Formats: sequence, structure tokens, C-alpha cells
Amino acid sequence: MHTKEKTALTAEIINEFKNIVGENYVLLDDETLDKYAHDETENLYYLPDVVIKPRTPGEVSAIMTICNAKKIPVTPRGAGTGLSGGALPHLGGVVIAMERFNSILEIDERNLQVTTEPGVITEVLQTTVKEKGLFYPPDPASRGSCFIGGNISENSGGPKAVKYGVVKDYVLNLEVVLPTGEIIWTGANVLKNSTGYNLTQLVVGSEGTLGIVTKIVLRLIPHPKHDLLMLVPFKKLEQAGEAVSAIFRAGFVPSAMELVEINALKIVGDFVDSSAVPVTDDIEAHLIIEVDGNNPDVLMGEMEAIGEMLAQYDIGEIYFADDAQQKAELWKLRRRVAEAVKLVGYTIEEDTVVPRAELPALILGVKDLGIKHNFDVVCYGHAGDGNLHIRIRKEGTPNSFGDEEMMQSLRALFELVKGLGGTISGEHGIGLIQKSYMDIVFEKKQLELMRQIKKAFDPNNILNADKIF
Repeated sequence: MHTKEKTALTAEIINEFKNIVGENYVLLDDETLDKYAHDETENLYYLPDVVIKPRTPGEVSAIMTICNAKKIPVTPRGAGTGLSGGALPHLGGVVIAMERFNSILEIDERNLQVTTEPGVITEVLQTTVKEKGLFYPPDPASRGSCFIGGNISENSGGPKAVKYGVVKDYVLNLEVVLPTGEIIWTGANVLKNSTGYNLTQLVVGSEGTLGIVTKIVLRLIPHPKHDLLMLVPFKKLEQAGEAVSAIFRAGFVPSAMELVEINALKIVGDFVDSSAVPVTDDIEAHLIIEVDGNNPDVLMGEMEAIGEMLAQYDIGEIYFADDAQQKAELWKLRRRVAEAVKLVGYTIEEDTVVPRAELPALILGVKDLGIKHNFDVVCYGHAGDGNLHIRIRKEGTPNSFGDEEMMQSLRALFELVKGLGGTISGEHGIGLIQKSYMDIVFEKKQLELMRQIKKAFDPNNILNADKIF
């Protein structure tokens, strides 16, 4: 493990960085260091020694070559929207901020592909390709601010994952700067590739520990022409969980299926000053259900059939979003839940995932753990793929990281998840705060193999060191 003494940067090294990227892009002022000392992970804060903003793969390569030779810790940084501490410079050293890599390089309409740099905001990429009738489905809640590069690092998902898959399902090829400074492409711009080990998918989800991505080739699909959205209120939270699996067993494949329990909905409704969703005392949760496609009559038939099927549960009146504005209002509420609940003290977020049919057991188990371990909890998330976000509030405990009592509570939570056939992160990654729990889901041999892969890429352990393991 690196210590703070090893991160001391001499004036000579700082000047080398300035010669590479220009004086304006090597930042040492307190305001900049403060900005890059935190992301959206709990209330954690670690100051870097310097922030560098390169613009080309060659500049990243030159920086990494120096850091590797001097054994200086490097933390790659996207938009800072992460929730597992992956972009926190907890060892000091260098933060390489990728925001100047912000160009969409080519949209290949013939082959349904886009080549982009990692600092492009996800929603900007989606909007740009949509103008050409194309669709990039992964859509994290932070899509209006997060970077494509960060999505690659975390293998992000979002509401559309239930039908369309996650980031890994769209990445064809990556240009990567290795910790030792070499620049490589991981694959080829083709839909099928059985040529050697799959380095592309190894880098996807590696949380910035194996290399720094500088170009990304994504596959696209035609954009569906229509979508319909409905909101279903449930009087019992666990019944909302049960209904999720039932919808799929009945043969329906919604393009999104989100669960928000009523406490979270009340908080976010106040936060954005919205009354789009009726909140009554007899309702414990809502399901947001979306279908999409090219035939509106077929979609309406699907929605009606789903509504009829849900009548077997104890539900309130189903609400159909009639126009684009109502749909946007519902999605705004869902996408801003995390921000809203954090502001009222739910600073600890876990990102569990279980097989879809086990969702009711997970929800009940989480509520029981809250009572047993004396914390408040709200649940929401991508119910369609069993991915439940669990937000925890405990008086005097803003962070789980380093808090022995809260870490014991989380260990109990993750043991529950493991017992239900799930795992401890669906889309937020392991980063800094989840690494203590990896033994719950992996044997020693699996972790040993991962460490060996890390060492092969990063022999001096300088790139996002002490994350994941």
C-alpha cells in the first residue's frame, strides 16, 4: 500500500507535467484540489496533491510514464458522480481529470456505431445519436452530468437495462492508456470477436484500476418510435416486488420497471416541488412501468394487459402518463430520488442485486435489518432486473466507510443478499467503500486471480490503487 510520504511531488516533477499539458492544466490551487477531493460517495473527502487535465492520449501516456517511474499514485476522474469512491484520491498523488476529452468523434450510420471520447456527457451522446434515429440505451440516473468514460469504468446500467442491457452490451472497442504508459486498443470494431482473451470486457467495469480509457467505440440500435408509461400504486411494498417477477413470467418485457417506496417519493416530491404522483397514506410503493416499440397499438395492448394482470394485487388507481410532459415529470422524480434522499440524511447507499423473483425477500429483509440495527432505510431502484438501491440514515453516522458498527450492519445486509443468490453491487462498483465485503461473494482463489490481473496491467500498483481489493 502507498503511504502519504511516497506521494510527495517535487517542483521538478510538477514542471515535467506542465511541459506535457501546459501550465494552465496542472492545478495546485486549494479550490481545485477541494473540488476533486470528493465525489457523490457518502461524505468522504481526500485531497489530491495535484490535478492534471490532459487533452490527448499521448499526454495521458506521458503522465503515466512519469508516475509509473516515480511510483506516484494516480486516480482517474470523470464527472465525479460515482457512489463507491472509485474516483477518490485517498492516497493523495495525481488526479487525472478527463473532462477535456469531450468530443464525439464519429457517428457511423452505416454500421450503427459511434466513436467517442470518455469526457462526453452520457445524455449529450444519447441526444446526438437520437437526432440520426439511433439509440444508446444505458441511462444512469445521473445521465445529465455523468461521463461515458465513468459509465465504462462502472459498467453502468439504469432503467433501460431491463430490456436493453447495460454498458458492457454496447462496448465494441476501447483505446486505453496502460499504467506503464503504453497505448493499446482492446479489440476490434465488430459485433462478433472470438480472437484471444476479451480485453475489452475486462476493462469495462474495472473501475479505473487497469488503464485509462481515451476512446470508446459503441454499438447503437435504431431508436424506438413510441413509448408508453404508467404508474402503479401498491398498498404493500412486498407486493410491488412480487408483481415485478409476475409481469415477466406473463411474457411481457417492459423497457423500464422502476420501484420507488413511498417515503422516498415523498422526499423527492418535496425536493423538486412536484405533485405529479399522488401520495396517500394507504400506499407503500409505486412501480413505474414503461413499454416501447414502433407500433403504438401493440404497446397500448401490452399496457392494458399488464394493468389487468396487476389487478390481482392490492393496488390503487393506475395512472397513465398522457403526454411527453407527464412522462418527463415522472422520470424527473425517479432520477432525482438519490439526490433528494441524500440531502435529508440518507448518505449511505448500497447497490444490491438479486435474482428478480427474490426481490420481495430482499425488501422485507432490508426493513427487518433497519429495525434490528437501528437505522432508517428507503428503497428504490431498477426492480425489473432485481437491482435495489438501499439508502440508509443513522443519526451521527454519515459514512459507512471506517465506521465499525455500520460496517457490521452492512455485512449482515450483504450476507442476506448473498443468501438470496445475489451480489453486493449491480452498477455502482466496489471502489473504496465496498472492498471490505468482497470475501462474502468471492473465494480466496477468485480474488487472487483478480489481483494477478491487476498486477499484469499495473506492476507498480499506481493506478487507483487499493480500490476493489
